[in-house]
Amino acid sequence: MKKMAIALGLIGAFSGAAYAQSSVTVYGVADLGLVAESGGAGGSVAKLSSGVEAGSRLGFKGIEDLGNGLSVNFVLETGIAMDTGGSNQGNTLFGRQALVGLKGGFGSVSAGRQYTPLFLSLDSVDPFGTGLAGASTNLFAYYPTSGNARMTNSVIYNTPGMDGFTGTLAYGFGEVAGNTSANRQIGASLTYEQGPILITLVHHNTNDAIASDSAKTTLLGGAYNFGPVKLHLVYDSNSGPGSTKNTDALIGVSAPLGDGTLMASYIHKDDKSAADKDASQIAIGYSYPLSKRTNIYTAYARINNKNGAGYTVGNAIESGSGDKAFNLGIRHKF
Repeated sequence: MKKMAIALGLIGAFSGAAYAQSSVTVYGVADLGLVAESGGAGGSVAKLSSGVEAGSRLGFKGIEDLGNGLSVNFVLETGIAMDTGGSNQGNTLFGRQALVGLKGGFGSVSAGRQYTPLFLSLDSVDPFGTGLAGASTNLFAYYPTSGNARMTNSVIYNTPGMDGFTGTLAYGFGEVAGNTSANRQIGASLTYEQGPILITLVHHNTNDAIASDSAKTTLLGGAYNFGPVKLHLVYDSNSGPGSTKNTDALIGVSAPLGDGTLMASYIHKDDKSAADKDASQIAIGYSYPLSKRTNIYTAYARINNKNGAGYTVGNAIESGSGDKAFNLGIRHKF
């Protein structure tokens, strides 16, 4: 009996050690806000919206240490409509993210449904973080023809950090029989972040359903923290599908105000077509922390459309219905 007890104790010890090398975390965001929109064809609307500053979500992420500096990780993340209790991303179970990958000295490689390098780069230099009424995504083409900030059926490689530099390569399989180029997406980014400075350069290419045309976006963005004020600058050039061409430019600031953060930006879209459907957006917002995990927010943005342009003021997950919008809400991270 004594020998059996010792053996069982050793088995338990080894099992505990193996378990300690793995971890699974449950996390999420609960974001709910009042949204008042006006200037749309259907008239003004007031509503309660989920994910105004950041998409509400429930996620599971895990990592297992395989030894010798190698680990495997996964992310499963579903979007939640806090206002109705339903699901976002077209009711897809894990529509926000679903991926598995390996990390090591070589960097990391992951496969599944993932954010495009283009969206992540834009998000990193937008003073509103692509959320609230001031989201840069109201005018910037952050998801050429794909209709989403994410790539399905994708493989993404991230380099290890090298003196502040990191790089990303992304390939999204179109999965069209007999035509490997159809619906294919390719993206790449190079980012430098050191001290007060952040600079990112990214390109994204999306083919159409028969690979006869493609949408292309090249974006250069940066942010510099002067201390009390952080300056944000972004510029991109877009082409396709067809002969469509336009550019977007953003200048913005974020700065501490009291215990919170003030955000403001100006964006101009320059339509290069004969129709000259330009648009510009001005936005201001404020976020106040109630704790490390909870903040309240407010924002206002207005778009000036020219020559029949129809851009609308949305937020982190909605495209909006009019050219003006006001937000007031609360976000909790867990």
